Parts: sequence; C-alpha cells; structure tokens
Amino acid sequence: MKKNDFRSVLWTCLAFCFLAPVGVQAQTYPQKPIRLIVPFPAGGATDIFARTLSQKLAEKLGTAVVVDNKPGAGGTLGSDMVAKAQPDGYTLLLATSSTHSIGPNLNPKMPYDAVRDFTPIGQVGNAPSIMLVPNSSPAHTVQEWIDYARKNPGRLNYASSGNGTIVQLTAELFKAQAGLFVVHIPYKGTALAMPDLISGKVDVLFDSLPTGLPQVRDGRLRALGVTTAQRTPLAPGIPAISDVLPGYESTTWFGLFGPQGLRTELVSRINLAANQSLKDPEVADKLQKIGIEGIGGTPAQFAAMVASESAKWKKIINERKITLD
Repeated sequence: MKKNDFRSVLWTCLAFCFLAPVGVQAQTYPQKPIRLIVPFPAGGATDIFARTLSQKLAEKLGTAVVVDNKPGAGGTLGSDMVAKAQPDGYTLLLATSSTHSIGPNLNPKMPYDAVRDFTPIGQVGNAPSIMLVPNSSPAHTVQEWIDYARKNPGRLNYASSGNGTIVQLTAELFKAQAGLFVVHIPYKGTALAMPDLISGKVDVLFDSLPTGLPQVRDGRLRALGVTTAQRTPLAPGIPAISDVLPGYESTTWFGLFGPQGLRTELVSRINLAANQSLKDPEVADKLQKIGIEGIGGTPAQFAAMVASESAKWKKIINERKITLD
C-alpha cells in the first residue's frame, strides 16, 4: 500500500470512529425515560396539556415521558432547571408565553436567557382568551363596547389576574389598539374577579376559555369576542376581536424546548413525535375540552413565533409602563 493511500485509509477510519457514536446515539435514542418539566403547579392548564401530550408522545418515541412539575417564580424555577440540564434529549420543557415571551421582558434579573439558553423544538398549542362583560353592560358587540368606553374615558375598569400577567397584557393590547382609557384592577386570579364581573362592579375581563366560556353558557356573563386572529372552533359563534381591531391577537402559546446545544437529529426526532401526537384525534379532543388548540410545526417556525411574540409584548410592556409591582 502506498504511503498516500495508507493516510487516506487512516483518516477515513478516524472520521468513522468520531462520527459513528453520533449516528448510533441518534438511532438508539431514547434509551431511558424522558423528563418533561412543567414549570407550573399540577392541575393547571399547562399541567393537563403536558399529561395529555406526554401519553401519546411516549408511544411515538418508544419510552416513558414523565411529567415533572417544578413550579415557582412564575415558571422561572422549572425553566431554569432545563436551561442548566444536559442537552441529551432526556430533559425537556413545556414552556409558555409567560416563561419565554412575557417574563423576560418584565424581569431583567431572570436566571436564564430565553433565547440563548434553550433549543426550540416546536410549538404544540395555543389557548385564546374571551372578552367578557356583565349582562348589565350596554354593549352587545366589541364595537359597541369600544364606543361606550370612548364616551366614558377613565370611568370604566377591567380586571386581571395580576400585574404583568397575560390577562393584563391582553387588555392593555386591546386598549392600545382601540385608543381607550380604562382603569386596571388587579386580582389574585381571575376566579376572584368573576363575582365582581357578574355583579357589574367590573366592566370587562379577558379570561381564558376554559373558565370564561362556562359562565357564558350558563347565562351569567356575555361574550363579545375571542382573542384569536380569526374565529375559532373552540368558541363557536363568538366573533374575533380582530374583526373590529385588525391585527389584534393575544393567545397563550405552549411549546417544547430543550437545553442549549441539543443536537439537530434529536430535535427532529422529538419534533416529529410531537407533531404526530397532536394529530391524534384523542389528543385533539382532550385539548379542545380544556380550551387549547393543537398547533405543531417546525423548530424554525416555533423560534420565529416566540421572537415575534416577545417583541409584541415588549412593546406593550414598555409603552404602557407595566411592571410586576
């Protein structure tokens, strides 16, 4: 064998030795259970979503997907655990608008960088809100409510689940686009605001579908619109607010992230399994019952959506001088 031929064979062998483990690991993944971190308490919408998705995800990946609730600091605690985990595909995060679009713009002291410290895998869901008013309200449409508020600047109020929450931001986005002056009344959760809304002490609330829609169906409140870009089958018969305010949209998104450095082949494997799971009729039915629409898509589409949402909420937070205090 000539000297140059020997060197060629040697380099080929070395390359195979270095690259083979990567290919083998991709083919054999997963070899143990996957931990899906939910940075919110058990029993909430994010937790229910995670448990619904994890069952089908486990079937598609061929291993157990264990939901692990790590609540604290508005989702920051659990998210930070994933940011600092090994990027081996065995620790994933079910993130939301709060952890990656809103929180980073409200809290400059967050222990993680929402972009740099994570690998986007895919969006898995959207949860719209619903604009609710008391039955005593003179407004029966979104346009009528806007006209009513314009005639009564500073005399109407809206409730939220607290400063800096998606509920407040949804209302502030509405105010900004409609050019309204409406007073904010923060509560410790929309459930506590509901009695005051029903009695007419509160003029409007942008609540989640699972808790707001039953109040409408039972005749205790009136629904004026949903916060999706178009009408949604999750709330049939209720118009989109964007019909009156073009471009208006506010939803809570859900998405899967891995730690920074998660390899492309593992991202693709998990993304495919998630997309397949979301198309399952049983999963879609369960999600619809909790007011969430399964989305799906590519990692690139997910990353672009998160960036767009972050920019939108940053603008509202800065312009409306919203803080956590």
